[in-house]
Amino acid sequence: MRTDRLAELLSPWLVGGPAYAGVAAGVRGLALDGRLVVGSRLPSERQLAAALGRSRTTVTAAYDVLRAEGYLHSAAGAGSRVLLPSSAPVRPDADPGEPAVVEDLTVAAAPAPAQLLDAVAGATADLRPLLAGYGLHPFGLPALRTAVAVHLTRRGLGTAPEQVLVTNGALAGWDLLLRTVTRPGQRALVEQPTYPAALDAVAANHLRPVALPVSADGWELPVAAAEIALLTPDGQNPTGLLADDAQRRALLAALDAPVVVADETFTELVLDGGPRTPMAALDRRVVTLGSMSKAYWSGLRVGWVRADPPLLARLAQVRGTIDLSSPVLEQLVAARLLAVADEVLADRVAWLRASRDALLTALAERLPDWRVVRPQAGAVLWARLPGYSSTRLAAHALDLGLRVTPGPRFTVDGTADRRLRLPLSVPPDRADEVALLLAAAQERTVAGADTRRIPARWTA
Repeated sequence: MRTDRLAELLSPWLVGGPAYAGVAAGVRGLALDGRLVVGSRLPSERQLAAALGRSRTTVTAAYDVLRAEGYLHSAAGAGSRVLLPSSAPVRPDADPGEPAVVEDLTVAAAPAPAQLLDAVAGATADLRPLLAGYGLHPFGLPALRTAVAVHLTRRGLGTAPEQVLVTNGALAGWDLLLRTVTRPGQRALVEQPTYPAALDAVAANHLRPVALPVSADGWELPVAAAEIALLTPDGQNPTGLLADDAQRRALLAALDAPVVVADETFTELVLDGGPRTPMAALDRRVVTLGSMSKAYWSGLRVGWVRADPPLLARLAQVRGTIDLSSPVLEQLVAARLLAVADEVLADRVAWLRASRDALLTALAERLPDWRVVRPQAGAVLWARLPGYSSTRLAAHALDLGLRVTPGPRFTVDGTADRRLRLPLSVPPDRADEVALLLAAAQERTVAGADTRRIPARWTA
């Protein structure tokens, strides 16, 4: 955030009482309201003092209060960054020796939409008539199944509520399908590169992954048979590609698999061009996975499977051995958000376009030898590095306080070590700072500097 804009937002807190307490209260309030993004860098004490027309001592005292309360972290050479007390996720792969504050670019997610709190308030009221029941709905809450069906129908995929099973995210739906329609040792066709957790689910179910190559030119036609196939035609993760209708038909015609799964996690986040025909509208084999996590909020762990009712009945039976049902309140919140989807999605797409354009500009200036695929949809960039390992670069970046995921994590066979995925979760005003850190990591990589770390495997 620009210094002058921050000073303007802080001015209402500087009426009455000690000035340092007003500055601290203002920063705290802006952070809690989400107007100061967690991880964003505050101006230096001298810069903010000049913009506010106050002494540097005042701002220093305010920053001291914020640090003591856990709302600010400062490091020599890195400035002061906004935090929320205990807001940082505890990662299962965290290195005890890594920097105290790490900018995490392994997660392609955005902050909650402005409409979330109203949806939560409305959902709380909607909960009252459901309290007399036991709260377990293996197929999903009827209100949400109806809302999803209406939402999909509006997008051109005619759907009845009986064709929807609510899950705890798209990944849960993928895992449930693997458990239900495959046996250990069978083949699962997956894109390469693809979402890492999709590969993890294939391995966990003891299936043999078969790679379907995806390049800047699009999808290669499959040549191997498989029991199940997973495609992401909208905002392919991590390339950001958007398949046109001709590509979709060609892929479906070439696929030799009884079950084809279309992951629509990023379908509503089209950045360039218009929407395409849903895969399930082109072929009855297609089972659709949907999710609230990317287009709405990752903290809302709600997704769905759209398929024929007999398959959903099988999925619901298998689900009984895993989690029984999705939380009722979260389903009510999801239904409320789907009711204002146009408003939420317009904000999301505008935010992602601004982030994409700023990051592309910063990378072109700071790392001109990188080649980056301009994403047509979704929430990530896929970069090609000039002749050195992204695995080593990721390790150096972590030493500098930046966590990124190298290319091999997205492939079946551990290739793509000259590729790097970057999420569009970087606010536009911080894109240049991220590019500078990546440039510093590149310098260390090219120089062959030693590093103590290996990059994390956890990514979303």
